[in-house]
Amino acid sequence: MTQDKDAPLRDDIRLLGRLLGDTVRDQQGAAVFDLIERIRQNSVRFRRDDDIAARRELEDMLDALSREQTIQVVRAFSYFSHLANIAEDQHHIRRSRAHLIAGSAPREGSLAHALQRAFDSGSASAASLQAFLETALVSPVLTAHPTEVQRKSILNCETVLARLLDERDRMQLTPEEAEANLEALRRAVLTLWQTRMLRSARLSVIDEVNNGLSYFETTFLRELPRLYASLEDHLASASRAGATAPVELPAFLQVGSWIGGDRDGNPYVTAEVLERALAMQAEVALDYYLRELHILGSQLSLAIGLVSASDALLALAARSPDQSPHRSDEPYRRAISGIYARLAATYRALLGHAPARHAVAEAEPYPDVEALSEDLDVLHRSLVCNGSAALARGRLRHLRRAVKVFGFHLAPIDLRQNSDVHERVVAELLEVARPGTGYRARDEAGRCELLLEELATARPLASPHVKYSDETESELAIFHAARRAHLRYGTAAIRQCIISKADDVSDLLELAVLLKEAGLLRPVDKALDVNLVPLFETIGDLENAARVMDRLFSLPGYRELLAGARNDTQEVMLGYSDSNKDGGFMTSGWALYKAEGELVEVFARHGVRLRLFHGRGGSVGRGGGPSYQAILAQPEGAVQGQIRLTEQGEVIGAKYGNPEVGRRNLEVLVAATLETSLRPAGAGPTPQSFLDAMQALSDEAFTAYRGLVYETPGFEQYFWESTVISEIAGLNIGSRPASRKKGTRIEDLRAIPWVFSWAQCRLMLPGWFGFGSAVKRFLAARPDDGMALLQRMYREWSFFATLLSNMDMVLSKSDLAIASRYAGLVKDVELRETIFNRIRSEWQDTVDALLAITGQQELLDGNPLLKRSIRNRFPYLDPLNHVQVELLRRHRDQGDDERIRLGIQISINGIAAGLRNSG
Repeated sequence: MTQDKDAPLRDDIRLLGRLLGDTVRDQQGAAVFDLIERIRQNSVRFRRDDDIAARRELEDMLDALSREQTIQVVRAFSYFSHLANIAEDQHHIRRSRAHLIAGSAPREGSLAHALQRAFDSGSASAASLQAFLETALVSPVLTAHPTEVQRKSILNCETVLARLLDERDRMQLTPEEAEANLEALRRAVLTLWQTRMLRSARLSVIDEVNNGLSYFETTFLRELPRLYASLEDHLASASRAGATAPVELPAFLQVGSWIGGDRDGNPYVTAEVLERALAMQAEVALDYYLRELHILGSQLSLAIGLVSASDALLALAARSPDQSPHRSDEPYRRAISGIYARLAATYRALLGHAPARHAVAEAEPYPDVEALSEDLDVLHRSLVCNGSAALARGRLRHLRRAVKVFGFHLAPIDLRQNSDVHERVVAELLEVARPGTGYRARDEAGRCELLLEELATARPLASPHVKYSDETESELAIFHAARRAHLRYGTAAIRQCIISKADDVSDLLELAVLLKEAGLLRPVDKALDVNLVPLFETIGDLENAARVMDRLFSLPGYRELLAGARNDTQEVMLGYSDSNKDGGFMTSGWALYKAEGELVEVFARHGVRLRLFHGRGGSVGRGGGPSYQAILAQPEGAVQGQIRLTEQGEVIGAKYGNPEVGRRNLEVLVAATLETSLRPAGAGPTPQSFLDAMQALSDEAFTAYRGLVYETPGFEQYFWESTVISEIAGLNIGSRPASRKKGTRIEDLRAIPWVFSWAQCRLMLPGWFGFGSAVKRFLAARPDDGMALLQRMYREWSFFATLLSNMDMVLSKSDLAIASRYAGLVKDVELRETIFNRIRSEWQDTVDALLAITGQQELLDGNPLLKRSIRNRFPYLDPLNHVQVELLRRHRDQGDDERIRLGIQISINGIAAGLRNSG
């Protein structure tokens, strides 16, 4: 009899749903519970049948809801979305553990699988892998933006629920223990129900920093060291087969952050905010180290006479201020007490106050994190050399790794600003220093000439005796704060300066001039303390990226800086979101792929190592989708052991809110990077017929997308009336405005709320529109062999397969019946029918084309896991959409009502949670 592997998932969902239902009945009454159940049943009928009677009955029910009833209905279905996510995450953990316990072959995306493929192909040995990792870098980078809808209080409740479900899985509970666990689950669900889902005030940048830090506390600080240990053990096991045993690996896997340093369009990120963010990060890191040292001291109660100790360890113990006679024969404890005292002094020196648990006595602070690391290494070496290697592999091993990865800074904060701001600041500095310069009136060649002249001298441009504009003062203050951060926390605290909207060489040189003002670039020493990273975002910028970098590398002065200060490595960031909003899903994906290939060629010609930073969002419309497949689909030579990518919005919680799920996602990034970088050459170039077909598809998709979004009269009005964009702009869910400028122009709207709005109304338009038209026209031009060619591309070209897989996912989460209700919010009937019918027709053409190319009978036939997930959760998600439509109608007809607005905001939260990757 075949085991139903998903039965435990359904059991968990039913259990949590029942507990939520009991809570609603107890707290709000049986009438509210019965009302919620009737809405759910009618919503299921609507989804199943999509008939007029079901639609009318559901609409009548929702019309009759009072404001208070509406709030309770929205809260109930929103919380169910959150509970379903917890159950689903627990099921992934359950299945992964079952796979490991069964001793099955390594799963795709695991470290074991990646290493096995590398060893089996003959492309790597344990020694060569270790050497490869010496220069590797894998870095997910957390960002905050206007679709991050979770409160930390909600995350804390969900963490408790996840732990209790996990307890039921891992332990054989006695009846008494099982009842206690169930009672704890009831309390946790009740706490969740009674916890305010939304923030009462708009989020500040510091609030965003604090939210981001919660993932370090729950996941990264603990799971990253464990992942390193696993990889080292895998390599050690392979080494015993014949190679030299590997030493400890370098800190190639690191988590970065934009939170507190991303100034592009966010006036609230100032020098003071940056310094506060850095201090908050340092406090989290140092608190963790101090806690671990305290526990380690209680564990390493090794006595001289029973164990030996190295001379270095004995010297470390002798320098300790711990002179207790009770520990006189316990050198390891005394050494740890001394390390604790020095670290506590470091805490006080960096943060201005003492840690919660005081040291035994005063001590000198550490001058840098390397000194702390060396003291921990003394402990490690003494244990290993004196028969206690097993003790060295425990808590001490993870602490040593954490210190080497997180330092005193916890995570590097990237600085980002728009090139237009840099241009204005540099122009003002030049004009004040040399009146009549007219920097902004010069052409590109003239600008570069002037900027290179400035970069050739150590003389600063800014004068302390001049009052500059607020913008210029603010920008200079940021760079001076970055310099102070380097001196305080180490140069790892800030490593990247990113230039948004970069479209030429002068954009990078302007940033270089500003860095020189703060001493982050020192011409005399050929020193550059941070990476200058251009961000190419629009379709036009992506097409021009390789030419810009070619011209930049042709400048001898810049090339010298790269060679001397940046180890001949240049980072380039590619923007998925804006390119998608600019040209649509198909054209954006193709423009990014081509840009990467062209950059690989240019960098190779100049002898510079390329590191790509992928500005991906959570949704497919912003470059989202499974990270493993996305990395494997990169053009040959585009990874080279180094990759950075953004983690954004609710995806951060989905990926890293649960420690085990977080560990798995980090492992996937490393595994994919290893596989892509080490895969043997010889597959040959992509067939020209594939490239030509993709270009033809892209051209047609671009025409269709631009024709709808930018060239259809009234489309802007349709978008603003048929989606929640207006309400998103007013939500307390982020510190950054939804639009770059005042007004409703789509060109000025940020890509994030653009995509998020289409997800809320279940159209997901940025993730698929244009593909159906493109395939239709392609087949019309090639009726004999067109479909066969597209099917071959899907089978043989990972880029095209990943593109279609992501489209498959996003189409499966769309719902035209529900979307039609949002279309009903558009007041102009003719406009509504014209545009929605056009969207409906394109959606059907896209689904038909996708199924024909992939050979599927239904969407997601090739991804049964996601298909089951949608089947489990959408009957509970759909009611939120229906209620949201009714709330939007009331809000727009009746004016501002606090309770209605609250209901809309809660529904936005619940729908985002249910879709999981919509931002």
